[in-house]
Amino acid sequence: MDSQLGLIEQSFNNRYTLWVHEALDELPDSFTITDPSISGHPIVFASRGFLKMSGFSRAEIIGRNGRMFQGPRTNRRTIMEIREAIREERPIEVNLLNYKKDGTPFWMLFKMSLVFGKEDGRATHFVAVQVPIVSRKHMRNSGMSYSEDGGGSRLREIVFGSCRREVCSDSLLDLDRVLALDSDDTGLEIEDSCEASDLEKRKAATAIDNILSVLTHYSQLTGRLVCGKRCSLPGMGFISSSLYISLGRIKQSFVLIDPHLPDMPMVYASDAFLKLTGYDRNEVVGQNCRFLNGVDTDTTVLYQVSIAISPYPKKKSIYMEYVRV
Repeated sequence: MDSQLGLIEQSFNNRYTLWVHEALDELPDSFTITDPSISGHPIVFASRGFLKMSGFSRAEIIGRNGRMFQGPRTNRRTIMEIREAIREERPIEVNLLNYKKDGTPFWMLFKMSLVFGKEDGRATHFVAVQVPIVSRKHMRNSGMSYSEDGGGSRLREIVFGSCRREVCSDSLLDLDRVLALDSDDTGLEIEDSCEASDLEKRKAATAIDNILSVLTHYSQLTGRLVCGKRCSLPGMGFISSSLYISLGRIKQSFVLIDPHLPDMPMVYASDAFLKLTGYDRNEVVGQNCRFLNGVDTDTTVLYQVSIAISPYPKKKSIYMEYVRV
């Protein structure tokens, strides 16, 4: 766990200045930031707004995967939609039922966007904004109208369209009984509408813009610029975030090397490898393995490795140079 916490700290420190945490904490929005390059795709930052909304402390969240907020009523199809968006590295906006620390379920608008490295086009982080959806009951008590046509058709949309079956208090209720319950404040309360309003959608979009603006600014100060859209097409050696997540499940120490790139650089290093060698990921990726050699490295073994890598005589001069180092 200590090694993962070290990687989480590097996740921000290698890309942004130390003041980025303070700047993000000044934002009023509820959001989390995750790093797909770390095993388990953990949360590496949680805003004060999110901590207040969820009831968790920062120490309870950092290093954990976002699935910790799911519960028995969380819609699995929606979760699969989010996972597919992560795999395809694209933004997504869905209505999601999650759970607070005390077990209370609540509806929220979940809007996810990506942060890309400007130099290589790689997805470095995922930003997820969570905007609580104001319930229909709250709107009614506030004197606001929740029905555009005066009742039944809107509720039909809520029960059978917007809301998922698993968040209704009794999915076997027929529509007439549901309508009766809704008109009786003393009856069994059903789950309110899970459709986010236009105002809530605009709030989520504004939050994403503000977060990306902070990250972009503090990446400029380190020279490792990020942007909200893929600024350059990924070249050879590019590893998608979905592959990063899959590789992160492997606990052994290993690296991946791309033989099609000049000098055969490492394009991935596992968490166990970083712990074993003491290097940061940004110090390893892009380097040839020879930089790990030293005065006591057995050149006979290096020669055997070079022969195993290259079955073609025309490439041996490259590997012989590798051996000599």
